[in-house]
Formats: sequence, structure tokens, C-alpha cells
Amino acid sequence: MAKAAAGRWLAESIAARRGLGWARKPVLHELTEAAQGKYHYTIGPYSEPVLSVTAGDRIRIETRDAFEGAIRTERDKPTRRLRMPFVNPQNGPILVEGAEPGDALAVQIESMRPRGANPRGTCCMIPHFGALTGTGLTAMLQPPLPEVTRKIDLDEKEVRWSARVVLPYNPHIGTLSTSPEIDSINSLTPDQHGGNMDLPDMGPGSITYLPVKTKGARLFIGDAHACQGDGEVCGTAVEYGSTTTIRVDVIKGWGIEWPRLERADFIMAIGSARPLEDAARIAYRELVLWMEAEYGFERWDAYMMLSQCGRVRLGNFVDPKYTVGAGIAKRCLEPAAAKKE
Repeated sequence: MAKAAAGRWLAESIAARRGLGWARKPVLHELTEAAQGKYHYTIGPYSEPVLSVTAGDRIRIETRDAFEGAIRTERDKPTRRLRMPFVNPQNGPILVEGAEPGDALAVQIESMRPRGANPRGTCCMIPHFGALTGTGLTAMLQPPLPEVTRKIDLDEKEVRWSARVVLPYNPHIGTLSTSPEIDSINSLTPDQHGGNMDLPDMGPGSITYLPVKTKGARLFIGDAHACQGDGEVCGTAVEYGSTTTIRVDVIKGWGIEWPRLERADFIMAIGSARPLEDAARIAYRELVLWMEAEYGFERWDAYMMLSQCGRVRLGNFVDPKYTVGAGIAKRCLEPAAAKKE
């Protein structure tokens, strides 16, 4: 039943209705660690593509964890094993044929599986990184919080945080991007191109829509999380290496300015900025304009309506820019007559 329901909403999704290649039988491509070779710490138009696919194709991708495997045990200290900002390695860039500036790239996340025979995730407290500590952007005189490393056993059902607490396996992709037109942006920073948004909704069962600013879109993907709470408050989720399968498509002429997301029961607009309230403002503004342009709402009616039924998802508020998703249930977008049928 769940599989049938998933198939129904996908068949009615924006990608299915408007995608350039959704109706064709997808070809499956493999992007292994060996095929990827060098992972990237910047997202932009200057790196050499590792793969070219056709709109509608699927790609099975081997992502590395946010530390590129450098933190192996709980004795490893981030300051000794990492060199900032060389964290958050990205697969790609992947060229999608037919994608041109002014289009949108649709990225459906089909599945995410842990890699390795005995998969483990990693969570760290890193000096001057996190929501409840002084940082370079929020300068304080007190010393940094202690360095702590935790290794966590996990599988496709659960994340075994401790002897006391077992969390559900709820994976998502932390960083998903198309290339900016001219800038090369570090993989820790979210912005209009996507980037390190850390939105827990961006996992299996979702389609993310990204603005296309360069020919071929140049898709980057990485930073898999086995689970994460809203805000990613300590600065890291349960970071792990994954085998992630996606499907990509192109929506011609859909000139969105910021990322958007669709799931079975809601749509969401995504904004990234500092301070946090500006990220929320971007997200809600984009949602209002989306409702006006494509769902038949008058602008001020949509604005007032969202004050009653809009919902907010906090991605991260630890990175150089913070991320907020503003969403609305699809049932609120349907005409009353359609709801009665």
C-alpha cells in the first residue's frame, strides 16, 4: 500500500507533469568512489564534470561522510584530523543534458543506504562551530566548547545513539546544489544554488527543484545524514557514507530563484541567509509568489492564509548562512470542489 501511494504522488508531481524526460524509461548510471576520483569542497562552474546523463535518468552515487573518512575512532579529535574548511566533500559535477539557464533541475531522492559491512556514523563537537558556541561570525571571548567525537552504529532501520537511546533511521541529503553562474562557493555555505541546506525533509520520498544557471546544471551532491534534528544544533548530524540513488529531470522555462521541495503531502520554498529571520522571510516570500503564480491565489490572500496554515522547517543554523523551509499542505492548495470529490 505504501509503495502504491508513493507511486501515485510521484505520478502527479511537478516533475512528472512537467519534466522533460520523466515519461522515458530511465537509464541507471553508477557514480562510485573510483569513478568520482577527486571529491569537491567548492560548488561552481570550473571543475571537470565526472558524468553526463539524460533528463529522466537515475544515478546511484557513493557519497563519503562529511569528514571524508578522516575521523575513524572516538579518540580522534576534529582539530587534529580535519583542516577547515576542507569538510563536506561533494560528488559531481554531473551534467544533465537539456538543462539550460532559466530552467529548473528536479532531483528525486529514491533511496539512501549505509555503506560498508558494519556501517557507523560520526557526530562531533568542533571548536567554534555550532549553534550554542561562539564562532568567527558570532565572536565571543569565552573559550570554545570541548571537542567530543561519537561513533554510532546504524543500519537501514535504526541509529543506535547509546545504550539508552535508539533513534529511527531517517536519512536525508545535507548538501544538494546546481552551479552558480560565475561564483564558486564552498560546500558549507547554502544560498540560491542550494548548497549545505541540511533540511531533514530532503530525503527519500522528496523531489528538490534547483535553479539552473549554467548549461547542463552541474549537479553536486553529498553530506548524507542518517538522522538529524531541526537546526543541527551542535554543528553535525549523524554523518555517514551512503549509497544514494537519485533521478534527475529538467523542467524547461521554470525560472525559480531559490530551491523548492515537494513531498507527497506538501510543497516547500527554501531560503538561506543570516540572520535567521531573513532566511525565513525569503522562504515565505518565495512560497507566497509560488502560490500566486501557479496555484491561482491572490497575493495578499496567500500571505494572510500562510499566517494560519504555513509551517516552517529549520534546516541548519550553524553554517555561514542559515536555512529555513516554508511549506504548505497540498490539500490547502486544492479547490474546494476537488476536495469533495
